[in-house]
Amino acid sequence: MKSVRIIGSLFAVAATAAAVAANPDGTWKWSTSSPNGEIPTTLKLALENGKIVGAYSNQFGDTAISNASFQDDLITFDVVRDLSGKKYVVKYHGKIEGDTIKGTLEAAGRDGGEPLKLDWNAKRATKEKAGDAKPK
Repeated sequence: MKSVRIIGSLFAVAATAAAVAANPDGTWKWSTSSPNGEIPTTLKLALENGKIVGAYSNQFGDTAISNASFQDDLITFDVVRDLSGKKYVVKYHGKIEGDTIKGTLEAAGRDGGEPLKLDWNAKRATKEKAGDAKPK
C-alpha cells in the first residue's frame, strides 16, 4: 500500500511539473515562408483572469487574437485580418513544450481554392533582466 502512495505522489509531482512547463505567457517569434519571402511574426500572450489574450504582429500590421483557448499544453486562436474589405481568418493550433510552440495553421485558399495548411514553430523570446535593459 505504501508503494502505491509513493507512485501516486510521483505522478502528482510529474503532472504539476508538466502544468508549470506549459505556460503561454511571453513573447513568441517565428517566420512563415511565403512566395514573397519570409514573414517574421511576433505573438505576445498572457493569461488574464483564466483566459488567454494576445496581440499578433507581422508585416501586415498588428491585431488582437480572438477565439483563444488554452488548456493543459494546447493553445488555439484566430487571427482576423481585413484585406481590401474582405475578412480573412487564420486559425492557429499548437502545443506548448517549454519555450516552444509547435502546431499548424489553417487559412482559406485563394479565390475559394483549397484551404492552406502550414506548420508553425514559435520560440519564446528570452526575457531581459532589469539590469540588462539598455537605453537606445
